[in-house]
Amino acid sequence: MEPQGSIRVFDDATAIVTGAASGIVRGLVEELAKRGCEIVLADLQMESAEEIASAINASGGRATAAEVDVVSFSELEKLVTETVRRTGRLDYMFNNAGIAISGNVSHYSIEDWNQILEVNLHGVINGVQAAYQVMMNQGFGHIVNTASFAGLVPSPGNVAYASTKHAIVGLSNSLRAEAAMLGVRVTVLCPSFVRTAILEDGGKFGRSLVDLSPDQKRRVLESYEEFKPMPPNVFAAKSLDLIAKNEAIVVLPSRWKIIWLFCRLFPSRCISIVQKKFEDMQKSLYCT
Repeated sequence: MEPQGSIRVFDDATAIVTGAASGIVRGLVEELAKRGCEIVLADLQMESAEEIASAINASGGRATAAEVDVVSFSELEKLVTETVRRTGRLDYMFNNAGIAISGNVSHYSIEDWNQILEVNLHGVINGVQAAYQVMMNQGFGHIVNTASFAGLVPSPGNVAYASTKHAIVGLSNSLRAEAAMLGVRVTVLCPSFVRTAILEDGGKFGRSLVDLSPDQKRRVLESYEEFKPMPPNVFAAKSLDLIAKNEAIVVLPSRWKIIWLFCRLFPSRCISIVQKKFEDMQKSLYCT
């Protein structure tokens, strides 16, 4: 039997996953179950979370659903405490819950800013804070925060979303350097185009601030298709392989690493290119 003082790489490990009922995260949950992990699905979409948990259990896996709002630290802290009391450990904390509120900054209200900061950034902070002390005390654990490729490069038309994702990348990289000596690992996921609802409409709790006609929506979706979005199950399998290797920053699809490198080497040029692409998109949508 593996000693209590070391992390289990998925098989017979315990994982809490926030935002577990849809999209990228649903794929991660299903892949974790295949690899032998016991999973707690934390989400506000309880019907979907319970359906996923039931399907995992029916196929021989181990999963439970918990209704949790990530903007509430007390709810996440209670979930972590109850999970550790029941299973005796916490190997993984996946902080995935997030929303997109798309539109130009001129469309935002301060309430829009506050909402996306509460869910995307404070939700991750709450998950980190709830899990970190437990992992420190047991001497092992892996915190996995979901950011976005928009957290690595400029993202006009999605400025509030990109702001939260840049912050998550900075949080994760800084905490990784601080936590390593305590046996706690930290990874940040930076998916580019993955085929999920958040790509199209912000997800279950997100929204678009721009009222687009059916033809305009079609053009936006066609522009996404040009980037060949990765299926969620493929993203999940590749991500978990890299998490198992304790990768610091996971960028998928991997071809986007070239763009990330270019933006790091030539930031001004990167901004200029993104600016031109954005202006072309605006003209395509609003100019006849």
